Amino acid sequence: MALMILGLLAACSSAPPKDQSADYESAAPKAETDDLGNMGSIYRSGYGMSLFLDRRARQVGDIITVTLEEKTDASKSSSTATGKESNLGIPTVTLLGRGVTHNGLPVVNSSVSSDQDFSGQGTSSQSNSLTGSITVTVSEVLRNGSLRVRGEKWVTINQGEEFIRIKGIVRPEDIGADNAVPSYKVADARITYSGKGALADANSMGWLGRLFQSVLSPF
Repeated sequence: MALMILGLLAACSSAPPKDQSADYESAAPKAETDDLGNMGSIYRSGYGMSLFLDRRARQVGDIITVTLEEKTDASKSSSTATGKESNLGIPTVTLLGRGVTHNGLPVVNSSVSSDQDFSGQGTSSQSNSLTGSITVTVSEVLRNGSLRVRGEKWVTINQGEEFIRIKGIVRPEDIGADNAVPSYKVADARITYSGKGALADANSMGWLGRLFQSVLSPF
């Protein structure tokens, strides 16, 4: 019995979330070897800047701001109604042209009827909203010129920490003049908003509650 209880506890306990900070670390620009022979007061190798280019992100290590404008609304409703009615009657049995009776009542005279009705209705709705901004870095420049971006932002408030993580692919032409791009224009976007600490633990279901919610629970 004790082994069964331990097995149920192990099945319903959730493993601690994996720390994925390494997947969202800022990417550093590629190192360039300075040509010491070309270090001058006007020209310095590796510090060139074209007069015809703006400051929008385009290389590994460049910074870009992603404006979070996520909003989803979903609703669904359904209703079903069915009905069925049937009747079956057995006529009175006659013998020599007269009905067979007993004490004035027909011996064989019956009918069967059935009536079935079903009605069902269901509704479902869900709404999510996330607004804000997060500045990330370009981690890779793809062959077609698109930029793979990633980054995270941590905020520590009293007894807990909250973080926003995002990664995805951005087209250079979608980047605005302010070097920002809305999140709905980020392809393959993966956005995470969560937290750690006392507040996050208070909003999590305990192990006993997970036990009764488990499919292995006998209750």
